[in-house]
Amino acid sequence: MKYSKIFQYAYLGFAGLFIYDAIAKYTSTGEIAYPSILLAALAIFMFFFRRKFSKKFEKKGNTN
Repeated sequence: MKYSKIFQYAYLGFAGLFIYDAIAKYTSTGEIAYPSILLAALAIFMFFFRRKFSKKFEKKGNTN
């Protein structure tokens, strides 16, 4: 397994942690944790962004 695939799934792990943090803060204090929600959305976006470009580079590498 390539390192880039490991980092792709690390983004999903971080997104899960940020979502958990936002839910925990909301249930304990009733306050919405916008930074945690924003970072979770960014991590999910980065997962799909990296996955798209890694597939593009694999496709490019197989044609040569």
